Amino acid sequence: MKNNQPIFKGIATALVTPTTPQGIDYDRFGKLIDWQIEKGINALVICGTSGEASTLSDPEHRAAIEFACERVNHRVPVIAGTGSNETDYAVELTKSACASGADGVLVVTPYYNKTTQNGLVKMYETIADASTVPVILYNVPSRTGININPETYVKLAEHPRIAAIKEANSDISKIVETFSLVGDKLDIYSGNDDQIVPILSMGGMGCISVLSNVIPTETVAITDKFFAGDVAGAAALQCKFMPLVRSLFCETNPIPVKAAMAAMGFCENYLRLPLVPMEEAHYQVMLQNMRDLGLNV
Repeated sequence: MKNNQPIFKGIATALVTPTTPQGIDYDRFGKLIDWQIEKGINALVICGTSGEASTLSDPEHRAAIEFACERVNHRVPVIAGTGSNETDYAVELTKSACASGADGVLVVTPYYNKTTQNGLVKMYETIADASTVPVILYNVPSRTGININPETYVKLAEHPRIAAIKEANSDISKIVETFSLVGDKLDIYSGNDDQIVPILSMGGMGCISVLSNVIPTETVAITDKFFAGDVAGAAALQCKFMPLVRSLFCETNPIPVKAAMAAMGFCENYLRLPLVPMEEAHYQVMLQNMRDLGLNV
């Protein structure tokens, strides 16, 4: 039996954070949250990678989560990014998110200082002990330089508040191995928009998505079709959206998605260094991919 009921089933948008040189643009942030919910998104992830958590100040990070929880007002689950390579800070962010009303927390593996597999277990157990809501483990070795091994998930699944995995390890064989070991104990979400249907086919619960910032209704349709038994229809949509997915990841996320959301009027195309705006040639290709899907940009 899994430790918890699913935090969500379907698509959670890894939401961008509208910012200006003066700080977070809460007016646009609120409108973006409302639009995502109106378009049928299943959950929202606040202050994740796509939300530029790494360059938000501590007060901004906490305030963004609190604002999102209040604005959403239980219409969909809110999952707060609270990971850090400093465990004590991750604990404090997690406590703050819980107090603000988050329905779950997303905790990335420690980056730069990395650790051993035993260190991962101790870190995640420490953070989960401090949490009052379900914890989603976030495995993204391309960014952090460390991978959670399938055998490590077995140990982590024993903790009552560790509920799920956002798996952005592109090694499908390792993902299948993880399903074989903990698929009945932890919910598994794709962390890559190009692997939604493959991970659903193994028993995945959905995806934490960048694509759904831009086309939330259409991205949700992938999981809706799959769960309704229309696997071919889900696969067809996965393939249809691949040109846009490629554009959204042709430069470091969230550079392209911020540009896409700015083109749609949801934010300024403003990023904090070391991120810089998208190269013009890539931008024009992305705009055409958006137009091909019927977007007026």
